[in-house]
Amino acid sequence: MVRLLLSFFLLYVSVPALADAIQGLRVSADNQSARLVFDLDNKVSYKAFTLANPDRLVIDLKGFQQRDKLTIPSLINTPIKAVRYAAYDQNTLRVVLDLAHEVQYQVQSLPPQKDYPNRLVVDLSYTNAQLKQSIAAVKDEALNKPAATVTNKVEQQQKIIKTNKILPRRDIIIAIDPGHGGQDSGALGPHGTKEKDVVLSIAKKLAYLVDKEPGMRSYLTRDSDVFISLRQRIRRARENGADMFISIHADAFTNRNARGSSVYVLSSRGASSEAAQILADRENAADLAGGISLEDKDDLLASVLLDLSQTASLEGSLEVAETVLSGLKRVGHVHKKHVESAAFVVLKSPDIPSILVETAFISNPEEEQKLKNANHQNKLAHAMMVGIRNYFQKNPLPGTSMPQQHIVSRGDTLSMIAQRYQVKMADIKSVNNLASSEIQIGDVLKIP
Repeated sequence: MVRLLLSFFLLYVSVPALADAIQGLRVSADNQSARLVFDLDNKVSYKAFTLANPDRLVIDLKGFQQRDKLTIPSLINTPIKAVRYAAYDQNTLRVVLDLAHEVQYQVQSLPPQKDYPNRLVVDLSYTNAQLKQSIAAVKDEALNKPAATVTNKVEQQQKIIKTNKILPRRDIIIAIDPGHGGQDSGALGPHGTKEKDVVLSIAKKLAYLVDKEPGMRSYLTRDSDVFISLRQRIRRARENGADMFISIHADAFTNRNARGSSVYVLSSRGASSEAAQILADRENAADLAGGISLEDKDDLLASVLLDLSQTASLEGSLEVAETVLSGLKRVGHVHKKHVESAAFVVLKSPDIPSILVETAFISNPEEEQKLKNANHQNKLAHAMMVGIRNYFQKNPLPGTSMPQQHIVSRGDTLSMIAQRYQVKMADIKSVNNLASSEIQIGDVLKIP
């Protein structure tokens, strides 16, 4: 008996000590899909299948045992009602997703990549058509069940539909990147002013303005005097869900008379070389911000998807760069009258509109003094903020909470504007106190 108890004890101690476990769980969702990412101790062999009545998705992880309690993040606005897990047998951890309705699913494992461990990614997709079928099925039960029971079930299903259609709106996230930092002081002015210090001060002022803007939120790649690599700046912006990336610098030149601001976007040559690098490394690449994963695509499809993502990003970058440059022209002299392009590393995120602003020539004694002046720093920040605001007013992002406005341009009619934003003409007239459908070029219309 003693030997038997000892054997059970050793088995109990040894198996969990050797087995792998889930490190953490992350959840994201929109009105079309939901994604769960399980961070794992090790590569996993898994089996996934669904069960009905009630709807569940079951995932068995071979060689896994969960020693520590797993923190379950918010599941609001997902088709998941709960996440449960338990040991299915001595060598299998079973994870069960209790579902609000039937879903389509895809499960894939991802290898370690930079700061990410092994991962198991679960994608759930659902459509209103599926939910409507579910409601119809409930109504059909009226032949065999009391009316009150059927009514309650229909109401529950309609609540699910409403939850999936009407999601809490998120803020637009602006990643602000103060150049240099730490041991990298950047350019030095004639009087010893360090680029890393003035651009951090300007970045913080811009972040303040972004945070004051309804429906926007800032993210600083650095908020202190620390060194961050160029690639890490891009990665931090993407990990924090950035919708736009602005890198702030102060130029320098051997000729101290050089002066003025400049705005850069990624050159087509730089985009091409970056695309080649991404495609070459796509098996180790994390998903793009738009939800595109390249690692499971063939060469042609991956190339097309990346090209589409980069094209949209470059077009957006150029548009916001032009509006920022227009604002800087009102602050002072600009070095070049047009947006320039270069292969800056920090501009190479393939799916985020990205610009680099050279605020002034710190090598010019006069501009060095301006860059140190808090009032001038505020003017530069305001000029960039105008460009950011104008871009997102013209290019509203679905699902964001920024109040939408439309600036009337040549050829616009009220009916065309209503159709573009998918609202009623009457609602636009009402919120803008318009007595008629006549609008003028330059009018700013609130979009309900």
